Amino acid sequence: MSTHLFLAAAEGEEHNPLIPLWEEVAISLVVFGILFFAIKKFVAPKFEATFAERTKAIEGGIAAAESKQAEADAKLAELEQQLADARHEAARIREEAREQGAQIVAELREQAQAEATRIVDHGKTQIEAERQQAVTSLRAEVGTLATTLAGRIVGESLDDDERQSRVVERFLADLEAGTPGVN
Repeated sequence: MSTHLFLAAAEGEEHNPLIPLWEEVAISLVVFGILFFAIKKFVAPKFEATFAERTKAIEGGIAAAESKQAEADAKLAELEQQLADARHEAARIREEAREQGAQIVAELREQAQAEATRIVDHGKTQIEAERQQAVTSLRAEVGTLATTLAGRIVGESLDDDERQSRVVERFLADLEAGTPGVN
């Protein structure tokens, strides 16, 4: 059949484009085989090596990313724990400060109460001392007035200190007993 085609082409018949020529098929097969061998021998190993390197790089990058992610997660958990601890510590410190503040207020109240009591006691003591001084002063003045008055009533002078002292003492004793002049 191929001879028939060759002869037909030589005689001037036109070649049918749907039927390939055997020479072209043979040359195509030889060129394809050479190209296939060259690609398989020289190009494919380089592609495989490049693919392997890229695969390793990608897998290494993924592993490194996973490692970094795990480290970041661990660091985040650690920081969250530290933050929680810091919050608890701050709450504890605030509570201690409140307790100390309450204690200080209580101590200051006690001190103020003690100071107020001391001031009141001092005031009472001072008032009592002033009262005693006033009583003593009044006794002396009453004694002088009583002696002068008694001297006028009796008609004789009571300038003698001893006599004056006895009269005043008796008069004051009668005053305190509530029965003046009764003997």
